[in-house]
Amino acid sequence: MTVATRHTDRRGLLAGALAFGAGALLTPKAAFAMVGEKRLAFRNVHNNERIDARYWGASGFDADGLAEINHGMRDWRTGDVTAMDRDLIDLLVALRDKLGASPRSSFDLISGYRSPQTNASLHARSNGVATKSQHMLGKASDIALPGVRLETLRTAALSIGRGGVGYYPRDGFVHVDTGRVRTW
Repeated sequence: MTVATRHTDRRGLLAGALAFGAGALLTPKAAFAMVGEKRLAFRNVHNNERIDARYWGASGFDADGLAEINHGMRDWRTGDVTAMDRDLIDLLVALRDKLGASPRSSFDLISGYRSPQTNASLHARSNGVATKSQHMLGKASDIALPGVRLETLRTAALSIGRGGVGYYPRDGFVHVDTGRVRTW
């Protein structure tokens, strides 16, 4: 190996190390930039309230957007609000994206959070409402997506493979939650 080759090898090695180091420094910011913003839009079918909130941006979760979603998914019967599971919010967005719908497409929200009182009342009237419902934990929602057949919505939810999926064609909704994977 000549002296000139050795210098070239060192220069190449040094340049590669600098490029790697610079890339490592930029990676978190670049990763956020690649993800962009995340939004969730829905209409509560019981009070016709509409939500279209950006809950994720370049700096991560957006507290105002999450608060808007939490308020929109509140127990509409009692007004009780809880912090909805962020995994549920991401699941809804993944479901919308899987169906090829626009980020501004609104789900019809039949049920989000349920207070223990509401859940007990619904359970007393129906054997289909679980006593320890994921709704009471802020980990479930009952939804439809206008323009999408319920069967298609259910199939897409099942294909994601995250949490429970319940199919209620007679009642006009699909249940999704972030509990263990199961179907009914």
